[in-house]
Amino acid sequence: MASEAEKTFQRFAAFGESSSSGTEMNNKNFSKLCKDCGIMDGKMVTSTDVDIVFSKQFKEAMKELGQKQFKGKGEDEALENIYKLMEGKDPATTGVTKATTVGAVDRLTDTSKYTGSHKERFDESGKGKGMAGREETTDNSGYVSGYKGAGTYDKKK
Repeated sequence: MASEAEKTFQRFAAFGESSSSGTEMNNKNFSKLCKDCGIMDGKMVTSTDVDIVFSKQFKEAMKELGQKQFKGKGEDEALENIYKLMEGKDPATTGVTKATTVGAVDRLTDTSKYTGSHKERFDESGKGKGMAGREETTDNSGYVSGYKGAGTYDKKK
């Protein structure tokens, strides 16, 4: 089981560090490992405990955190339980960056509420018209813009 924990260690050590070989881990990734694997629960093992323990060797740190997480169990049994928590885990990326769609964002991106020249840039479905929506087309009909009787000169009533 320790080999699975070592693989997990390497994945977390390299997480977010493009130049990392996976053999050394910084405090940020160590804290992430403890949080994502359920070692740091916020009650028995806090982020302060993890930060203090980080300066120690990894196995020694896991032993110490195991004693805090699994009180009443032997040192080896607690370490095995810590390794079980780490087994097969990858660094979590869900919930790290969330797109906001509340308040003004919805209002500002709703093309049906656009007015003036901006309204001309989108069709009824909200899809952009591209250059056709941005270019000013010239009317070469010979009539003044806004004239309602355009094209009726030659027609009789």
